[in-house]
Amino acid sequence: MHAENVLEFEALRALVGRYVRSSPGRAELNRIAPITDRAAIEAALADAAEAIDYLHTASRPQAASRGAAIRIRFDEIGEPESSLARLRIEGATLEAREIYEIARLLDLASEARSILLGARGKFPRLGVYASAIADLRDLSRNLRGKIRPDGTVADDASVALARLRRDIERQRRSIQESLERFLRAHHEDGTLQEDFVTIRNDRFVVPVVTGRERRVDGVIHGASGSGHTLFVEPLETIQLNNELVRLHEEELREVHRILREFTAQLRSRALEISSSAEALAELDLIFAKADFAVDFDCAVPRLSPEGSRRVILRDARHPLLEDILRGQKKRVVPVSLALDDQERALLISGPNTGGKTVALKTAGLLALMTQAGLPVPAAEAEFPLFEEVLADIGDHQSIQESLSSFSAHIVTLREMLERAGADSLVLIDELGSSTDPEEGGALGVAVVEAFRRRGAFTLVSTHLMALKVYGASTAGVRNGSMGFDEETLEPTYVLRLGAPGKSAGLDIASRLGLDPALIEDARGRMSSAERDVTRFLADLHAKLDELEQSRREVAREKVELDAREKSLESTWEKKYAAKIREVEQRAEQMAAEFEQRAQETIQELSQKARARIAKTRREYTEAVEAIAPAPAAQAAAPKLRLEEGARVRLKGIRQPATVRRVLSGGGIEVDAGFLKMQVSASDVEEILPGGAGERRSTSFQQGPRFDGSYREINVIGQRAEAAVEQVDKMLDNAALAQVERVRIIHGHGMGILKKAIAEMLKSNPHVEKFYIATPEEGGSGATIVELK
Repeated sequence: MHAENVLEFEALRALVGRYVRSSPGRAELNRIAPITDRAAIEAALADAAEAIDYLHTASRPQAASRGAAIRIRFDEIGEPESSLARLRIEGATLEAREIYEIARLLDLASEARSILLGARGKFPRLGVYASAIADLRDLSRNLRGKIRPDGTVADDASVALARLRRDIERQRRSIQESLERFLRAHHEDGTLQEDFVTIRNDRFVVPVVTGRERRVDGVIHGASGSGHTLFVEPLETIQLNNELVRLHEEELREVHRILREFTAQLRSRALEISSSAEALAELDLIFAKADFAVDFDCAVPRLSPEGSRRVILRDARHPLLEDILRGQKKRVVPVSLALDDQERALLISGPNTGGKTVALKTAGLLALMTQAGLPVPAAEAEFPLFEEVLADIGDHQSIQESLSSFSAHIVTLREMLERAGADSLVLIDELGSSTDPEEGGALGVAVVEAFRRRGAFTLVSTHLMALKVYGASTAGVRNGSMGFDEETLEPTYVLRLGAPGKSAGLDIASRLGLDPALIEDARGRMSSAERDVTRFLADLHAKLDELEQSRREVAREKVELDAREKSLESTWEKKYAAKIREVEQRAEQMAAEFEQRAQETIQELSQKARARIAKTRREYTEAVEAIAPAPAAQAAAPKLRLEEGARVRLKGIRQPATVRRVLSGGGIEVDAGFLKMQVSASDVEEILPGGAGERRSTSFQQGPRFDGSYREINVIGQRAEAAVEQVDKMLDNAALAQVERVRIIHGHGMGILKKAIAEMLKSNPHVEKFYIATPEEGGSGATIVELK
C-alpha cells in the first residue's frame, strides 16, 4: 500500500503549516505531495536551501543597505482569494472590504518584490519569484488610503465624496441644534420621556410620553418595547431630515461610483494581480519551509545520482516525535543508517519499545519529505528517486472483513509484492509475527529475498531468529540492532549497524515488575540453543559497546590532537607575525638612515659642485683679463651691458627674458614670458641686441656651462598630496617659461612620494616623458621630467 497515510504525511503537512503565514500560502501547502519529477524536486529543494540561507543572513546584525536580506511579511496578506475570483467576473463591482484586501496585497507584493530584487545578486532563485511579481506600484499608490481597514471608503477618495460628507455633517449639526431647542422648550411640561435625541428609521427623533404626543406637531416613527414611549420627529425638523436623507443617498451613489471605478482599475490589471498573488503565495510556502528547517535544525536532502543509488541518514529525527517530545522537554535519539545498491536490505532487531518502528517511520517519512521538496530533520540525508514508497506498519486487523492480524499483514504484503520494483522503498514492521515463529521466520526470509531480487530498498523490523541468521549470512542484506542497556534493562534507542539485537523480552518483563519467579521459570524453559544465542548476542553487543567506547576515545584523542596542532599553528603564526613586524621595523629604520645619508651626500655634492663652478668662473675671468686688449681698444669696441631693459638669454629657458632691475649682490629680476623671476647674473648666457641698454650687437659667453640645463624642486619630507600639488604648480610655471627639463627630488623612503608623483606625471599635459635620474643626479631618489 502507499505509505502517505501510514507514515502520517498529513500530520507532517499540518506541522509545516504552522509556519505558513497567509491563506494563499496554506493553499499552496495543501497542493504539495511526494512527486517523481527529479527536476521539480531538485528545484523545490534548491528554493528551500536558498530561503534558509536568506533567513540566516537576515538574522545576522548588519547595516541597512541595498541588497541586505530583510524578512518578508506574509501574515498581513489576508484572504484575497474570493475577491480575486469576483474580480474575474465581468460587470461585478467589488465591495470596499474586498478592494481593501487587494490593495493590501498589492502593497505587500510590491514590498517583497523590491526587497528580493535588491538581494537577487546573492539569492538569484528568490529573485526569479520576485520577478514574477508585477510592478503594480502605480495602482497601489492610487488605492492607498482610499479604503479604510474597516471597509469604509475614505473621505478623500474623491472630491465629491469629501464635499458630501461635509454637507452631511453640517446637516446633522443643524438637526441636532433644532432638536435641542425643542427639548429645551418642552423640558418642564412633561411631554418628554427623557431629554435626549435618538434615531429611528434613519431619522432623528425625540422620546415623547405615550398619550401626550398630541402636544407635539410631528410624525411618529415607532414606540418603545414597553409602549410607554413614542419616538416623534418634530415638524420643524422634517425638512432638515429630508435633506439629510437626500445627502445620504447622494453619498451612497458617489461611494458606488468610486467602487466601480476602483474595480475597473483592478480588473484592467487582473492577470498581473493574479500572477503576483500566486508568486507571493509560493514565496510564503518557500519561507515556511525555511522557517520549519531553521526551527527543527533541518538539512536539505539530496537525490542520489542516477546509477549510484544510496540511502544515507545521519542523525535523522522523526519530526512528529520531536515535536511531541519538545513539549515534554525531552530530546529525540537520532537514527543513522546507510544502504546502497550492494546492500539494499536492512533487518532491524532489538528489544520491544526499543525504537525499531520509529526508525522505519523516520526513514519512510523523510523519503516522502524529500520527494515533496521539504527539508528533513537530519544532519545529512540522501535518497534515490523512488517511484513508490510501500509500508506495512501497524495492525490492520478488521472484524468487518474477517481479517486477523496475520491475515491482514499477508494481504498487505501481497499487494506490496505486486507493486514493488527496483525504484521502490519497502518498509515492513514485525515481519513474520502473529504466527508460529518458525513458519513466520521462513516466510519472512522468503519475503525479504523477493523484495531484494526486485531491486527494492527494504527496511524490516523483526524479533525472529531466522531473519537475524539470514541477515548475517546473506550478501546484500545487513543486520541492525536497537541498543539495550544491560545494567538498567532499558532500551537506549540507538540504532547500531552490523549485528542483530536481542529481544530482551524477559529482561523488560522483569523491569516492568513481573514476578521474578515467573521470569526464572521462563528462562529455564528456554532451549539451550536459544539461551546460547541470547548469551552470544549479549556478549557480541558487549564487545561492540567496548569497540564503540574505544572508537569514541580515539575520536576524542584525535580532537584533542587537532586542537593542540591548531594551537601550535596559532603560536607559530604569532611568532612569525612578530618576526615579520620586527623585520619591517628594521627595514623602515634602514630606509630612514639611507634617506638621511643620501641627503647628506647630495648636499655634500652640491657644495663641491658650487665650489668647482666658482673656481672655474675665477679661472675664466683671469684668462679673459690676461688676453684683454688695451684700454684704448676696449673703448673703441662697443659693448652690451647687463642693465635695466637689456634682453638676455637664460640657462634652460628658450624664450628671451627682459631685465626689470639689477639687484644688489649680483642678482637680477627678469620677465620671461608670463613669469617674473629673480636669478643670479651667472645664469645669463647671452646679452641680446635690441634692449634698452644696447650700444652694439655683441655676443657674450659667460663661460663653460656646468650641468645647468634644468630646474629642480625638492619635496622630501612632505605629504604626498602637498608634494603633488607643488610639483604640478612648478610644471605649469616651467612650461610657461619654456623650460625643457626639470628634476624632482623625492627621496627613497617607502616609495609613496615617488609613486604619487609618477601617477600625476602620467596625466600632466606638459610632460613629454619622465624617468629615473642617473646616479650622478640622485638615482632612484629623483625623477627627470622632459617637457613638451
